[in-house]
Amino acid sequence: RRRRCCITRTAIMKLKEVERTAVQSWSPTGHHPICLAAGTSAQQLDASFSTSAALDIFVVDFKDPSLEMKCRGSFSTANRFHKLIWGSFGNGVIAGGGDNGVITLYSAPQSLSSVNEPAIGHVEKHTGPVRALDFNPFQDNLLASGANNSEIYIWDLNNFKMPMTPGTKSQPPEDVRVVAWNQQVQHILSSAHSSGKAVVWDLRKNEPIIQVSNHSNRMHCSGMAWHPEIATQLVLSSEDDCLPVIQIWDLRFAASPLNQLEGHTRGVLSLSWCPADSDLLLTSSKDSRILCWNLCTSEVVYEMHTPTQWCFDAQWCPRNPSVFSAAFFNGWLCLYSVMGGSLEAQQKSQADKISSSFSHVDPVGVGQSPLPLQVPEGVAQVVLIPPLKKPPRWIRRPTGASFAFGGKLITFGHTKALVQPESQMVLQQVFISQVTTEAEFLARSRRLQEALKSGALLDFCQKKIKAAREPSDENVWNFLKVNLEPECRTKQLELLGYSKEDLQKKVDSYLGNGVLDKQPPPEAADLVQTTQAVQGLKNPTGKAASSAHFFDDLLLKERSALEIPVSADTDGLISQALLLGDIPSAVQLCMRADRFADALILAISGGEKLLQETEKQYFSQKKTKISPLLSAIVHRSWQEIVCTWDLQSWKEALAILLMYSKPKECGKFCDILGARLESNEGKALSDEACLCYISSGNVERLVECWVKTHGTASPLALQVKIKIGFNGDYLPAAGFT
Repeated sequence: RRRRCCITRTAIMKLKEVERTAVQSWSPTGHHPICLAAGTSAQQLDASFSTSAALDIFVVDFKDPSLEMKCRGSFSTANRFHKLIWGSFGNGVIAGGGDNGVITLYSAPQSLSSVNEPAIGHVEKHTGPVRALDFNPFQDNLLASGANNSEIYIWDLNNFKMPMTPGTKSQPPEDVRVVAWNQQVQHILSSAHSSGKAVVWDLRKNEPIIQVSNHSNRMHCSGMAWHPEIATQLVLSSEDDCLPVIQIWDLRFAASPLNQLEGHTRGVLSLSWCPADSDLLLTSSKDSRILCWNLCTSEVVYEMHTPTQWCFDAQWCPRNPSVFSAAFFNGWLCLYSVMGGSLEAQQKSQADKISSSFSHVDPVGVGQSPLPLQVPEGVAQVVLIPPLKKPPRWIRRPTGASFAFGGKLITFGHTKALVQPESQMVLQQVFISQVTTEAEFLARSRRLQEALKSGALLDFCQKKIKAAREPSDENVWNFLKVNLEPECRTKQLELLGYSKEDLQKKVDSYLGNGVLDKQPPPEAADLVQTTQAVQGLKNPTGKAASSAHFFDDLLLKERSALEIPVSADTDGLISQALLLGDIPSAVQLCMRADRFADALILAISGGEKLLQETEKQYFSQKKTKISPLLSAIVHRSWQEIVCTWDLQSWKEALAILLMYSKPKECGKFCDILGARLESNEGKALSDEACLCYISSGNVERLVECWVKTHGTASPLALQVKIKIGFNGDYLPAAGFT
């Protein structure tokens, strides 16, 4: 039970923390290093009941594993702050809204240096506390502010004394909780009021142009933000415990909310739209939870529990979008990561900090230093840090490029200039451009593309064969050509020098084809006598007929009676084994007596297993020049052929594979043979290896071997490589895989 509670309590990675009861503001995106401004919060007291006010600037160093943030600048202020915002005007300016309508401007560089007085501007134009401030993202010298009685002013920092108004005050008068500039249109400003309504102002017309509100009138607005990319959408949050919702409005359909997020159980205190990923919205609530929403699916993708405190302000870090800050009512300002991590190092550093604080204390009065504080092992082992469920946009690949066939360059990326205000998403464009470095190379590539489109690959290969200067190039193109033709195996054998027609002629010549072993023709007289004898046989009469019966009786007399030997010699033992049905013993006797034909005939009747054993024994006993060839064909031992045969006989090995092996296994053994040829010392057999790879249809190995042999220093060699590889795509269609 104790371990389960520990997991729940430390399930989120805390990066930094500082004890301040303060409102906060991050430094702009262009500011380096990352800083966080913290001003003493109005209407809040710490445990000391101090009424002093200060503005502190902290430098955030994520390389430091400790939880502490280093304070770079700190100075007292006359007023506490309801709102703090950091703009990029000049070298950086911090604006703070306080009680009694006070707005104070501070120079960011002077605040960091703590040399000169940082306050550079001070006005008291508003009535009541200034709770709303925002800098224009297009004109950083424009500052919008809001306070009580529906007061909204536009300040020009170049002339800070004379503000402008966006138009007539909205009625009835009420507190302005938030003012926000549109992120796409520079002259559009919106204000959110405590009654739940939001007013959109057009500064060109100096009047409000639209107003959205919840029809139930129960929504007490606590936050508002414009969509970072879609100009017509904004989000409102309600701090009412009876209606703890976040509403997404589209001004084109302002009759009702576009969507409503219902995940909090009590009122929402703040919201922050991620500037680096418009799908992510961060909210904090009085239910002691900080949630991150995926607005595309309306689901919670990140959740942080703060069971002992409420977060009244959560903000994304503009420069490092995986980090957000949270200000709590208990007087702590903390930084967290949405990407997960470990807390073990932080717990150790915290323990070291506590130990060092009491290093001078003698706990037992024996003159010994206290033992260092140990972090319980169970706590460090069970820490689980869940990251975002949705991959954020800032870790996706923003741009990319790739070269394609024919000198094409493919690039993609975001094009912000083409994003329209009414767009629903950031456009991604793919560009195809032509890169011309070698005109001859591209001309040959175009000819190959034309051959591919027209299907005239055979003619293309034939032209390459005629134009080949080296025998190796001619062999490569010949093999590529026959792979595109029907009956490619037979034609590959012909290229290797083995033709069935030529073999038949050689066999007929050797056997004489009925000519070499014929008897000489008979003489004429002999022919006459033979003819008369035949005629006499056809018409037997008298003595001739009785002579025929004589020869029949003679044939019967010449037939001897069947005798089965059972002696102790080889024939007798074989006979006895056959009489007993012991065919394996009979086969062994025949093999011992070198009667291989008798052994094979008997093994056929003894079953397939006996036949295989007999064949194996025969090949082990009978050693001739062609015995390995016969054994490989009979036993289909292609592995032995490609791994053990002399590489000088590679043509014969490839011919056996093409003739006898199955199509599914032919490619594998051709690759093995090619690898042996390729690994041979020197380059003498690399071209032959290419032919093996062509026979197997292995384009990758073919290209690698070709490059190793011919290199790619010249565009022409590279062209040959590309063409071979491209034509190789047609090898599977020819029956090779």
